[in-house]
Amino acid sequence: MHLEHEGIGHEVGVTERQQDCRGGRQWYVLRARSGMERKIAEQLKTEVSRLNYGELIGEVLVPVEKVYQLRNGKKVSKERVIYSGYVFVEAYLDERSLDFLLNFPDVYGFLSMARNGDPSPLREQEANRMLGRMDELASELELPVEPFQVGDLVRVVDGPFNTFTGVVSEVNEERKKLTVMVKIFERKTPLELSYMQVEKE
Repeated sequence: MHLEHEGIGHEVGVTERQQDCRGGRQWYVLRARSGMERKIAEQLKTEVSRLNYGELIGEVLVPVEKVYQLRNGKKVSKERVIYSGYVFVEAYLDERSLDFLLNFPDVYGFLSMARNGDPSPLREQEANRMLGRMDELASELELPVEPFQVGDLVRVVDGPFNTFTGVVSEVNEERKKLTVMVKIFERKTPLELSYMQVEKE
């Protein structure tokens, strides 16, 4: 997958320093405000262009997957962020780019830090997986993935308990199943539901 911005490359007029920066860019993972990942990514791209930081910061990505839910008997698709709270950035880190990323609104720092305090880039294998096989990120890239957590308030969107709301009491990531406590006839009852049958409130 080729992900370079239009105009980035070995075009005539690019300085030697710019080529060095671009050749030295690596992928990093930023910790960002959950639910704001795509907005933050768009804002980052806008500011990179405005500040002419294109030689320092290349692609900004938020991996998403298409998920399906049954609503009123119909299968509906939507995009879901695979890694809630993370934004992937291809960057050459120097004083300017590091300060820019660390002080960007709703960004809380880098996911991984080396012993000397410097941000750690993704390993080459991880970066290649992200670029070449986005649909396999959830199972292969070594980052925490948990679309639902114990305590989440969810609404049932499919099945006999459609429209009921409840609280997640157990998450089975391997089976993609949840145990949800719903109130039925004034009594809390555990229901085992698949990820497709619920959505977060």
